[in-house]
Amino acid sequence: MGQGEASARGTTMEGDCLSCIKYLMFVFNFLIFLGGSFLLGVGVWVLVDPTGFREIVATNPLLFTGVYIILGMGGMLFLLGFLGCCGAIRENKCLLLFFFMLILLIFLAELAAAILAFIFREHLTREYFTKELKKHYQGYNNSDVFTSTWNAIMTTFDCCGVNSPEDFKESMFRMMNQNHVVPEACCQRAAQTAESAYTSQEQCLSGNMMFRNNKGCYSAVVDYFELYIYVAGALAIVVLTIELFAMVFAMCLFRGIQ
Repeated sequence: MGQGEASARGTTMEGDCLSCIKYLMFVFNFLIFLGGSFLLGVGVWVLVDPTGFREIVATNPLLFTGVYIILGMGGMLFLLGFLGCCGAIRENKCLLLFFFMLILLIFLAELAAAILAFIFREHLTREYFTKELKKHYQGYNNSDVFTSTWNAIMTTFDCCGVNSPEDFKESMFRMMNQNHVVPEACCQRAAQTAESAYTSQEQCLSGNMMFRNNKGCYSAVVDYFELYIYVAGALAIVVLTIELFAMVFAMCLFRGIQ
């Protein structure tokens, strides 16, 4: 009789534990579902907005690409949350297994991306960017993607070269523009009259340090994104932890369903 009561208590506790996991998994996936729905809504609104916001985004290739990334992430999270909610609340083994496999694929993809980032980390050094700038930057040929990208970076961050304006010495830019020490993208853009702006630009192009940006773009970009890098790293750790718990919950629920 004692053994029967102990067995019954054990079965009840096991059922309570599975029930707790089930509802925790439902709440967790419902939040993912809402997040995915929100991202999908934002992406679709930007693409179909009749007030002209779409045209503003379309003029910037980086923003336009970002819209499709948001749509892709929103769709993935929407599907993931839907599968997790349905699998948990209906205790459907097939949906739970599919949810587990999808989470596992995402986890492995993120792990592969981290490994590739570590392997190719030398491509993010000052020396690599300086060598590429000297070799490929042309200055005024905006039909060249490399050149137009660098012009956009130097204009946006008020910087010049990778380390400093000295990076343009013995470069393709100097070979193509022998009368200019630095490109126009390096010149300061303070509010001036047309005449003074022309004079300051000429001074800048001839190498006058007073009229050009002297900070390197590597330092400028790193300083600008420093906070975001730490936030992104923290978020990556949180996301990976959540994914691991999601896989554990899904598999526990899968094995506990009779």
